[in-house]
Order: sequence, then structure tokens, then C-alpha cells
Amino acid sequence: MTGAERVLRAVAQDLDDAGLTGWCLARDLGTGEEVGTGADVPVPLASLVKVPLALCVLERVDAGDLDGAGPLLLDARDASLPGGVGSSRFAHPARVALEDAVYLSVALSDNVATDALFALVTPEEVTARLVALGVRDLDVRHPIGDLSRTPAEALPEDPDLAHALAAAGGTAGGGHRVRQLDTSRSSAGTARAIVDLLALLWSQDGPVVPEVAAHVRRLMGENVHRQRLWPDLASDAATWSSKTGTLLNLRHEAGVVEHAGGERYAVAVLTESRVAAAVQPAAEAAMGQVGRRLRDHLRAGRA
Repeated sequence: MTGAERVLRAVAQDLDDAGLTGWCLARDLGTGEEVGTGADVPVPLASLVKVPLALCVLERVDAGDLDGAGPLLLDARDASLPGGVGSSRFAHPARVALEDAVYLSVALSDNVATDALFALVTPEEVTARLVALGVRDLDVRHPIGDLSRTPAEALPEDPDLAHALAAAGGTAGGGHRVRQLDTSRSSAGTARAIVDLLALLWSQDGPVVPEVAAHVRRLMGENVHRQRLWPDLASDAATWSSKTGTLLNLRHEAGVVEHAGGERYAVAVLTESRVAAAVQPAAEAAMGQVGRRLRDHLRAGRA
């Protein structure tokens, strides 16, 4: 058995023990070496789409098409966006600078700020830009508010039932009774596509304007949601910049770990839970362990 086969067997065990199905990929951004499983299977992406949206908005700012300091109205009274964080919790409408709304969208995963940005740069425009950059298999199909009309909102008094419906409603081909979990109707992408996008953002000579790429990297570095991969990948000698995505039984995280010695590894861990529960600390911990195993395997290959 090869080293890659051993690590993937361990990854499969980690995921299964936590009640998860996973699609994962890690890539050494210096050598191009990679290891993963199910990396080409489309998965609903939830809030991971906020990274390509931020890229497209900031490119428009850099080109002079949008004013980064211009005011943007954030109104949490929109009933299609219940709960959430950041301006989603505001009691009153507020105006913030456009670039500050991008910060709220990426670093806090603020849904109201995200859909205010989608009103400026449509999902179709984001997908077209990704294709132009060479990132395939990443389709942004709707604003983030479309994710709020699920069984979780219909059954607020019984979240376990909503998660049971999510876990039991899928098909082998990616279809699902819940529209937001159907890969043919939701914003969806593969672990490989996400890693390809990260590789572009961390490239020194890629097609993205360096200042724009650096801005997106900085926003991902300020991500406040650190319960999944961060505990296993960050240290005093390594930084972790990422974005999470969560929807019913889906838990994702993707980012780049940068070591003090100059090594950089892009890691995407996309998961679906078979457990009918909203709070699953074992799933969060398993994701971190999977990310670390994949990164460690690539590091060992450099020795």
C-alpha cells in the first residue's frame, strides 16, 4: 500500500467515524503535488461562493467600475435572510462602504452584505468570470438568500427533523428533494475547483491583479469562523486563511496554510453529515483531522 493510499484510508475512517461523507483535496502550491478523494464530485457550496463573489467585486473596484468607498445599503428587515451574523442582526438599515461590505461577507459570512453585493455583480457574472480565469466546475447560480428557504426555516421548533430530511433526501447523482442541496439547481462546485481558485489567489504571476488577490487573501485571513480546520492547521509557525460554508447537513471549509519556511498548501474539505443534528462537534473535529492528514502527507513528500 502506498503512502497516499494509507492516508486516504485514514481519511475515510475519520469521516465515517464522524458520520460524514467527504470530498477533499490538498495541493502543494509550490510543487503542484496533490492528494484527495472525490475531488471532482460537485457539491452544494453554501457560503464558499462568497470568495469568488468578493474577487469579482474587488476586480470591478480595481477597474473603476465600482466605488469601494461608495455607500451600500444593508437592510436586515428582508424576511428572506433570517438569522445570521454581522449586519444580518442589525435592528435598523445601515449604510456601509462597499469594501466594508466585502469584509462583512467574507470574514463574518454576513448574508445581508453578501446579497447586497450580488445585486451589483450577479451570480451569472461571477460564474462567467471564473470560467474566464480557467476555473471550471464552480457554478454560482443564485444569491445567498435563496439558501434560507429550507426545512430548517419551515421547522424551527424541530431542527433534528430538518436535518433528518436533509440527510435522507439525496440521490446518488447529486439530486435532492431539498432544492438548495440539489447540485443541478444550487450553487455547486468541486473540491478541485475550489483549490484551483485558491491557487490563482495565491499565485505570484496569475491572471488576477496582484493587489486584488492580496485583498481577498487578507479577508480570508480575517475569517472569524475557526472551529473546523484552523485548530489542526494553524500554529505559531503557520497561518490559515479560509472560508467556511454551512447549510443544513453540509459543513465545508477551504483555505491555504502558509508555513514560516515558505511552504503553502491549499486544502478543501467538503462534507455531508448522515447524523440528524444541528450541533456536531465531532464532525467539526474530524474535518480538521482530515485537513491535517492531507497536508502532512504532502509535507512528508517534500522531505
